[in-house]
Amino acid sequence: MTVGDLGEFGVIGRIAGRLPQGAAILLGPGDDAAVVSAPDGRVVVSTDLLIEGRHFRRNWSSGYDIGRKAAAQNLSDIAAMGAEPTAIFVGLGLPADVGTDWLDALTDGFRDECALVGASVAGGDISRADTVMLGVTALGDLGGRAPVTRAGARPGHVVAIAGRLGHAAAGLALLQAGRADSGELVDAHRRPRPLYACGPGAARLGATAMLDVSDGLLQDLGHIADASGAGIELDPAAFPVTPELAEAGRDLGADPLEWILKGGDDHALAATFPSGVRLPDPWLVVGRVTEGQGVHVIGRADTTGGWDHFRDSRG
Repeated sequence: MTVGDLGEFGVIGRIAGRLPQGAAILLGPGDDAAVVSAPDGRVVVSTDLLIEGRHFRRNWSSGYDIGRKAAAQNLSDIAAMGAEPTAIFVGLGLPADVGTDWLDALTDGFRDECALVGASVAGGDISRADTVMLGVTALGDLGGRAPVTRAGARPGHVVAIAGRLGHAAAGLALLQAGRADSGELVDAHRRPRPLYACGPGAARLGATAMLDVSDGLLQDLGHIADASGAGIELDPAAFPVTPELAEAGRDLGADPLEWILKGGDDHALAATFPSGVRLPDPWLVVGRVTEGQGVHVIGRADTTGGWDHFRDSRG
């Protein structure tokens, strides 16, 4: 059976029937709009657009993987503000010949990723489209804390990361080389694993700036440097190169550090902290905030590169 066989309201009913609603959802799918509680009195909002062939390929990733990934990249943005995710809303464009099994898997992927943080898929919209398109909006609650923006880094602060870097980029390179069965790295491209709790945790520790690393560490830290009016210096020796990354680098003739510094899609968190803050695992100090501007890597001249939505493709 396809989504075309079900029709619009059949698809909506099928999706809604697979989505439990959490305590933050006062009114879920089925009305003109949802109602979500906002105990803090402020709502953190982020949105992303994913297009088949640009951000994912159905022959490389299952519907379940795509649902998990689409939810993860939005939930991670909420965590990067120091907030707790509460809900997501999904705009979905589908060709009429998409199978209902694929739709079920996509829905379950959204549901299961949201369950990791206690959030709900609280609503959305659907339409027929020539290719699969996903527009996801996420909401979050600050719990009385100030949001952690990109503008608070100051000279003397340390730069730290929480989460893996370079794995998704290496997995994409393996897929592009025809190595679809290459294990953990390919899985990292298909399904990121953000450390959501580290976002609110960093806010409680006194993080001065923070963001989700989605477009490459160098490019994303450049946003913190620009917003803060400061420079950032990174120590390449501080970044661990896992055996999987090293092996992929040998197989493909690539430098794993390039994936770590310039690859996106892992959705690690990068933050700055006052130098006296004792950071717990998994935070790893990789550099410092300096006077000046831009991002610099000790011993490397090339500090440019990262994802560009009008130039690059992840599918």
